[in-house]
Amino acid sequence: MDVARALKEASGVRCSTDAADRVAYARDLWPKKLLDIRAGRVAENRPLAVAWPETGEQVANVVRMAREEGLSLVPFGAGSGVCGGVLPDPTSIVLDLKGLRSWTIDEAAPLIDVGAGAMGITLEEDIQRRGQTIGHFPSSILCSTVGGWIAARGAGQCSGRYGKIEDMVVSLEMVTGRGELVELQRRQLGPNLIPLIVGSEGTLGVITRAKLRLHDAPRSRSFIAYEFPSTEAGWEALRQLFQAGLRPAVSRLYDPVDSFFLKQGAVKKPQSSHAPKKASGGSKQRMLRGLLGKPGALNSLIEAAEGNLLGGATLVVIFEGEAEATAEDADQAIKICNRLGGKTRGEGPARHWLEHRYSVSYRQSPVFRMGAFSDTMEVAAPWSKLGTLYDAVRAALGKHVLVMAHLSHAYPDGCSIYFTFSGTAADDEKASAKYEGAWRDAMDAAIGAGGTLSHHHGVGRSKAPRLGRELGFGVELVRRLQRSLDPDQILNPGNLLPREDAPQDWSRALDEAKAPLGIDTHSLLGTFRGEQSLRVIEEQLETVGLSLRLGATDMHQSLATWLAAGMPGARDPYADPVEQRVAGLVARLPSGETLGIRPTPRRAVGPDLGALVYGMAGRCMAVEQATLCVQPRQGSVSRELAFDYPRNPSASPEEERLVDAIIDGIAHPSS
Repeated sequence: MDVARALKEASGVRCSTDAADRVAYARDLWPKKLLDIRAGRVAENRPLAVAWPETGEQVANVVRMAREEGLSLVPFGAGSGVCGGVLPDPTSIVLDLKGLRSWTIDEAAPLIDVGAGAMGITLEEDIQRRGQTIGHFPSSILCSTVGGWIAARGAGQCSGRYGKIEDMVVSLEMVTGRGELVELQRRQLGPNLIPLIVGSEGTLGVITRAKLRLHDAPRSRSFIAYEFPSTEAGWEALRQLFQAGLRPAVSRLYDPVDSFFLKQGAVKKPQSSHAPKKASGGSKQRMLRGLLGKPGALNSLIEAAEGNLLGGATLVVIFEGEAEATAEDADQAIKICNRLGGKTRGEGPARHWLEHRYSVSYRQSPVFRMGAFSDTMEVAAPWSKLGTLYDAVRAALGKHVLVMAHLSHAYPDGCSIYFTFSGTAADDEKASAKYEGAWRDAMDAAIGAGGTLSHHHGVGRSKAPRLGRELGFGVELVRRLQRSLDPDQILNPGNLLPREDAPQDWSRALDEAKAPLGIDTHSLLGTFRGEQSLRVIEEQLETVGLSLRLGATDMHQSLATWLAAGMPGARDPYADPVEQRVAGLVARLPSGETLGIRPTPRRAVGPDLGALVYGMAGRCMAVEQATLCVQPRQGSVSRELAFDYPRNPSASPEEERLVDAIIDGIAHPSS
């Protein structure tokens, strides 16, 4: 079959079967594959062809043709993913979506209607010239697309003010595995399918366009930096900042090791003609291999130096917005840091961070060129479990590799921890084995500590083997979603989910998702039974000075009924995109099968399966218990972000049919 010719005739899409193109699109930036390449195994997963559609209709035509011919499709943005989300096979057509990059702005909301292939940095720069911002600044913004952000459920560096990408999506246009082009609308008090597509990593549909909310570009910034004696003391400051209703755009806490390197980067040393010559490339490589060759001893040495030779942990905070508001919020943050024993370091470290915010994008290649490897792992947990998570993952990684960490993407109920690690071995085969061993142990440690496997990088093939340990029966629900939207399984097969022949003992995951009933005042979380009334829940919270802070709603209704209705009376999520309303969930299907979602502050482990409950009027499953995010009864609420757009738009006939198909597929998986 001449694929290029067939695609051209069927859809008018430009296509290539050239070897160079097939090699270029054979992978993303998963470090495991970079190790394979260094070992000489170049692009073993070459696709059959690469296609460059330019409209949603063309994407739909390609999907229909692929379905008829029994070919699979792999959506491709800019290839910057690090989890193995792109790994085609000889029956795959890679869909490079960068031709879908047009955009228009609705000034009334405001929002932007943008193609999935728009490159992040050029799009943001164009919008900022108009005095606006999306507010999404991932470290990969130089080499990532809008569609990639959405598919991976990503987070940007300013998530403390603007939220994650799922908080910015107002509507999505997508092509299902049947070749249907459909638009999904976000709504609060009815079915909302968008959370099922955000984070689905190309397995439930091909994202072609999105409407994203916009904000005024910041007119002012306030910069703060503090040093704390320990990482734990630093994250206590972070916790109190966010629970006090403050929403700094940037809040990053570096542990003593990362702080040490942060200080070195902030000091610009004068050049001297008498300065010693830098080590040669060979010397650097030998030095690096020597340092990383015994990670256990090196990590122990570093731990002994923390808080002593290395100094403490560094907190960098940046508020942005209107001048008066940023100054007021910065003053309040300074008072909190001073009260907790922090030592001010002025504005310098925060300004330096902003100036070099994307430098991390260039650090991976030199490490690989010098014979080592590096990667990152971003996990998250409620504040009450953060210390256990930090210690467990650090210890698990530390047996194999050198470990550093910083905390970013904080919320009132918890925080993300971003581990950076590097290692080496005698040869690339042994390096690959060490890399895989480090990941296995770290993932088990994260799950065992009550955290989530991913906060914003996604799952891909890297974390798929452990997904069942976190989602349990949720893995089967995602498979049912796939069968509803993509009955022939042609969309990115092998990505996101563990193999179907893998062991499927979900009872442990369900037990871990069943948080003890009661109130976690440290994390501002409350876990209640589904049949309890909102009034009874509010009375329980009142005894510890907390509240649901609901507006007009029937307080006699049960928690399960309230969730099924879409949480009427809760604060508008557009007003504060940082605070989530439900952190964890246990819900049962009529068949008796039970979904457990462990309480964590956001996650990026596939679709948000809570969308099968919230606003669904009980059509999919009934809530047995839920962990809610609660607030101080007398505390300050965060500043509201204005957004003038319908909260509950009517569903189109196409969207209603999709809702019905999903509900039927969940309830009757064999039909």
